[in-house]
Amino acid sequence: MPSIAVIGAQWGDEGKGKITDYEAERADMVVRYQGGSNAGHTIKVGDEVFALHILPSGIVRKGVVNVIGNGVIVDLISLDREIAEVEARGRS
Repeated sequence: MPSIAVIGAQWGDEGKGKITDYEAERADMVVRYQGGSNAGHTIKVGDEVFALHILPSGIVRKGVVNVIGNGVIVDLISLDREIAEVEARGRS
């Protein structure tokens, strides 16, 4: 089973989210392994756009297992809001 890792070599916006979103279309699992709610990633599925901060990019794709690793700083209020927004739009 092949694996793909997207790792940034610099601070800030490097386009990691775009690459992860592209690869998530074919992934069985997407893992967010570090970071916090200050970092954001924008996901586009068809005409829908999702602005996420804590949830992994695969959360809006059917059949993808999503994991938030122990290196992620979780703001529970922000996480609750993100989950509610994704579920309200028929994704989870």
